[in-house]
Amino acid sequence: MSRWILVAEDERALGEMLCDNLTQESWHAEHVLTGPRALERMQKGGIDLLVLDVMLPGLDGFQVLQRLRASGDTTPVLILSARSGDADRIRGLELGADDYLGKPFNLRELLLRVDALLRRRSPPPKGSDLLAFGGNRVDFRAMTADLHDGQTVQLTTTETKLLKLLAGRAGTVVTRKVVVEHLFGSTAVPTVRTLDNVVLRLRKLLEPDPATPRHMHTVRGVGFRFDP
Repeated sequence: MSRWILVAEDERALGEMLCDNLTQESWHAEHVLTGPRALERMQKGGIDLLVLDVMLPGLDGFQVLQRLRASGDTTPVLILSARSGDADRIRGLELGADDYLGKPFNLRELLLRVDALLRRRSPPPKGSDLLAFGGNRVDFRAMTADLHDGQTVQLTTTETKLLKLLAGRAGTVVTRKVVVEHLFGSTAVPTVRTLDNVVLRLRKLLEPDPATPRHMHTVRGVGFRFDP
């Protein structure tokens, strides 16, 4: 699966150089120049990693990161900043950054850090019958789940199909239309409650705190996102 990286960097030449090098590593890369544009692009979904400069116009990188995490977005974030002192680095990590690299930086080091963050987030191989996350272990073939609390439960066909669909697109938003067609067929017209009940049941089984999900996210008005 191709991975999509968003580079939020107000220095146009640096941002374009980073995108060129990320593309050479067989990833897809996009470049935005401002904080508001970074937020707008992240909200559309489909980004596997955000490389985020702190000194962005409109909204600085810390503000962008804070708003992303407040909205429930768990996309990995690698902060780039000339402000590499302890206070700024600690602030970035406290706000939810996954890594922090000071400027100037070694390009090879940045690429290695990007690779490490993407590997940490990798979804199960397409067609895989097993999925492990958050202390849970799901066997898609047997339609069973060994849960984080020690229980083993049987999943329904619909629950299994939904979880496998979302896990196969981990980190990206899958629209309700796609989910409905996958679960019920293109001619079916299930109620909103039907689909939401399936998601709620999976949350109750797989989340330590279903009211504050870590893995099964609803993106209001759009669809669902699975974060392993």
